[in-house]
Amino acid sequence: MDIEQFESSIKDAKPAADMHPLLEALWHDARGDWARAHAIVQGEKGRDAAAVHAYLHRKEGDISNADYWYGRANRTRSNAALADEWRELTERLLMHGAT
Repeated sequence: MDIEQFESSIKDAKPAADMHPLLEALWHDARGDWARAHAIVQGEKGRDAAAVHAYLHRKEGDISNADYWYGRANRTRSNAALADEWRELTERLLMHGAT
């Protein structure tokens, strides 16, 4: 799946059954369901999970919590527009999988 296919799938009633959990979290976020996205990412481990978690808290406006998760992801807080950060995370996961 590429980014265009992923973005197109956001109009579907539910995510693909075989979608990676971190992509599923970003899928739900794109549909406006921050709580569902957060619930999914909380159960995941690794730097990519921490990066998605950080993005979600930055979007929420909880910057201190976001900074904690950016640190866990070994990243600095993004200054990009939220939509750009979402796209960068999504493209990375689509291209390389989660680490």
